[in-house]
Amino acid sequence: MSDLIAEAEAEVARLWAGQRDGAHDFGHLNRVWATCRIIMLDEGPVDAEALRLAVIFHDAINLPKNAPNRSQASVLSADHAAQWLAAKGWNASRIAIVAHAIEAHSFSAGIVPQSGEARILQDADRLEALGAIGLARMFAVAGQMGGQLFDPADPMALHRPLDDKAFALDHLETKLFPIAQTMQTQTGRAIAAERAEWMASFRTRLLSEIE
Repeated sequence: MSDLIAEAEAEVARLWAGQRDGAHDFGHLNRVWATCRIIMLDEGPVDAEALRLAVIFHDAINLPKNAPNRSQASVLSADHAAQWLAAKGWNASRIAIVAHAIEAHSFSAGIVPQSGEARILQDADRLEALGAIGLARMFAVAGQMGGQLFDPADPMALHRPLDDKAFALDHLETKLFPIAQTMQTQTGRAIAAERAEWMASFRTRLLSEIE
């Protein structure tokens, strides 16, 4: 690990001091980077160091899910990363690569990725919302927000509007299954399809147990 990477991780640790968020921790950062490395194998050449730094800083400003300015979290994280890298002597063009990748990774920000680094990071981060780890994070966040696991009277929302703030299981239809359709890379699409299929099978098993 280079000194710059270690210093970047130390800076994020400083920013996260006192926070407890199982969905956004160093385990998350490590998994996103591992997925980036897989996707990079099938993509064109990218600035790997810039991408790694974008991964480290992409959730640096971690706002609560119900914060009114939640959609600005990626822009605030990008701004912090840009200022930090400028202080380290990075040139403006490489800082722009890092900043754009961070800004574009967020689902709520709605920023279209314009670079290979941004497409890879967006896919790798969104894949964290799918599969087994996606389900674990979904239920963890629902617990933090005070939501129920599912609506015992109508778990599939056949006779009511979907409400993922009240029921964690609704989040599959409101956000997670749609995320699988937003992948930017071929590798991302393949992984997303497999993970979404597994999540659907989990829901089928869950329904069989509660019915």
